[in-house]
Amino acid sequence: MNRRQNLLALLAAGAVTVLAIAGLSEAARSTPPANQNPPTVTGDTVEGSTLTAHHGTWSGTGTIAYSFQWRRCDDNGGSCSNISGATGATYGLKKVDIGNTIRVRESARNNDGTSTSTSVPTAVVKAAPTPPPTTQNGCPTSGSGTLAVASVSQPARLLIDGQSASPSVVDRSTNDLTLKFHVSACGGRSIEGALVYATAVPFEQFSTPAEVATDSTGWATITLHRASRFPASPRQQLLAVFARARKTGDPALGGVSTRRLVSFPVHL
Repeated sequence: MNRRQNLLALLAAGAVTVLAIAGLSEAARSTPPANQNPPTVTGDTVEGSTLTAHHGTWSGTGTIAYSFQWRRCDDNGGSCSNISGATGATYGLKKVDIGNTIRVRESARNNDGTSTSTSVPTAVVKAAPTPPPTTQNGCPTSGSGTLAVASVSQPARLLIDGQSASPSVVDRSTNDLTLKFHVSACGGRSIEGALVYATAVPFEQFSTPAEVATDSTGWATITLHRASRFPASPRQQLLAVFARARKTGDPALGGVSTRRLVSFPVHL
């Protein structure tokens, strides 16, 4: 083989080598995503809680784009189906998920292809715990101190558990009689906003004023004015007063209302 033939042979071999290297480089640039570790899911598996998806580990060339699809499965993690619209990194557990498990499928895509990998199933989704009752027997189960009358409902009842009069003894010179009534409920808690009505018995000894609401301490103050038929008898020793406490909107003699007959001393 002459020198020219040797040179041509070397050039041809070099060209083959260059093409082979170029082919290997092109092959290296053409690797679709491959999963090394599946995606994972964290979060409490209780209705109303939020699950969070975490990316798996992937290999592949170029820019890789990722997406999630949440799937609802049976209690063993099988028979899965896509959850409509659940394609974000988080998923809020719903009532329909109770008794099932949840998995997330991650898709990885580059210019050379798309691959998917699915997480292991979560624990079986449980129903949200039943919140403790806010009322019991018509009374709030928490808090202390004065209650708004609106927070009291049947079968609870209001109670008139305190009364006083000024003057403390009614006599012939009494023109104005100021009565105070205390209203409680739910184990002795003072009631604010209860409407208190009071009238002397027999009628027409004193005026019958409009209802008065109890204040933040549970007391209502009502002033009666002397009328033409006091005293009811020359030998009268007591002034009987009918008192009622009720909740706005309740019937006068129904709901949580209460009634009481009290008396105050009379000295003629």
